Amino acid sequence: MQVRELKVDGALEFTPPVYPDERGLFVSPFQGPAFAAATGGRFPLAQSNHSRSRRGVVRGVHYTRTPPGCAKYVYCARGSALDMVVDIRLGSPTFGQVDSVLMDQQDFRAMYFPVGTAHAFVALEDDTVMSYLVTSSYVPENELAISVTDPELALPLPDDLELTVSERDRVAMTLAEAQEQGLLPEYARCQAIEQRGRRS
Repeated sequence: MQVRELKVDGALEFTPPVYPDERGLFVSPFQGPAFAAATGGRFPLAQSNHSRSRRGVVRGVHYTRTPPGCAKYVYCARGSALDMVVDIRLGSPTFGQVDSVLMDQQDFRAMYFPVGTAHAFVALEDDTVMSYLVTSSYVPENELAISVTDPELALPLPDDLELTVSERDRVAMTLAEAQEQGLLPEYARCQAIEQRGRRS
């Protein structure tokens, strides 16, 4: 498993080995020992999620109120997507930074999102399936969103696609508005939650 540090503090890209044969291929996008070696702890799985999207669908920018906080491990099970991590943690050395990973059926890259970071992706083809491993269960009132078109974030959205955005995401607040309303997580608290989860 190859591991690469991303621009956002604590965010990682994982590229697993792929084993093709005459039947097709086999790949293991998440590997516990590789994750532990890269992060210093285990991934405390609470729930797995699955989404299917048409070409041009944008989901995000989504994050979980912290506390309780949530970390994610995301990979593309079918199709292709541009996956993005956004650092919205107040006090983080990389606050406001964005990085992206191309997820497809050639390299099967995956991305780790530390507690407190935000997530967005755009599907690059029809029937794109994204799979998420998450460290906390879904609680609607804890799920928040920031606008994908916030100029302060300047997300690297492809300009050759007709983008489809949900109503919830279309009316989402900007990063500055979220900060004004006290809705952004604090870096130190995120770190503490993450470390506690890895040890438990």
